[in-house]
Amino acid sequence: MATRSGLCATLGIDVPLMCGAMYPCSNPELVAAVSEAGGIGIVQPLSLTYVHGYAFREGLRYIRSLTSKPIGVNLIIERSSRKYLERVQQWLDIALQEHVPFLVTALGNPNWVVDRAGPAGVTVYHDVTSRHWAEKALDGGVDGFICVNNRAGGHAGTLSLRVLLDEIGSLGKPLVCAGGIGTPGEFTAAIAMGYAGVQLGTRFIASAECSAHADYKQAIIAAGEQDIVLSEKISGVPVSIIKTPYIERVGTRAGPLARRMLRGRRSRHWMRTLYSLQSIWKLKHASLQGLQYRDIFQAGKSVAGIHAVQSVADIVAEYARALQDRH
Repeated sequence: MATRSGLCATLGIDVPLMCGAMYPCSNPELVAAVSEAGGIGIVQPLSLTYVHGYAFREGLRYIRSLTSKPIGVNLIIERSSRKYLERVQQWLDIALQEHVPFLVTALGNPNWVVDRAGPAGVTVYHDVTSRHWAEKALDGGVDGFICVNNRAGGHAGTLSLRVLLDEIGSLGKPLVCAGGIGTPGEFTAAIAMGYAGVQLGTRFIASAECSAHADYKQAIIAAGEQDIVLSEKISGVPVSIIKTPYIERVGTRAGPLARRMLRGRRSRHWMRTLYSLQSIWKLKHASLQGLQYRDIFQAGKSVAGIHAVQSVADIVAEYARALQDRH
């Protein structure tokens, strides 16, 4: 039986569950499987094109061949370079032309995306880690927020899911909890707390449809909360990863020169760009080659509740049943 909510009605889905956009783990089959199961899969454009080898429009159409249900697209809109921003604008153009109904923006002012998407009837949510950033996005006209908490994988926030809810809830927009949800019970607790939906990342990496290497999935299954550490070496800001033997060997702190550059107003951008260019390549190969390469595996503290690789359909069904049982 479908589990409906306001978020479900807005997006045309059955379960208030999203598969967050993940570089490099958002392969087309995973995105489609989550949508087909009743949630909504979010496309990560760089993962679709650079990691999985699709032209962006071709990749969207391939996903559409796997499911006719709603999907979303993630757009990182930070103005890091003119060339990158032009690429993001192209991705937005194609997403709108291909009738993608949902966009998730991050790391920038979403007003120009909303200006394009709103007239087309497209819903726009923005990633936020505090009320400060939520207020700025609210001024940009977004429809809701993805609240990234301190238990998330990748670029985690600093606040707990409860504090984020308390801080941002009064803005009057739907909130999606992102981070630390690895079990159906945690999912229903977040909904009961007042979140309109939940975004999963790590849980869906450990799924049959995710193309991540088996080593990556087994590392998630084997890890506990204490194995999730923050590394400065992925993008220049703390990123949540699994403490593997490789990470223990190379450490998680940036070197003295890098730290000095990351503190500088002008040099910060160049240092983060250098880290990001390196990590795009490293994370891609770690995901595809596992321990044969370097075991750099992004994950959140939800690993504590993940004990097996399951099909996406089974994962979504378990979460949906738990929500129905709670009601």
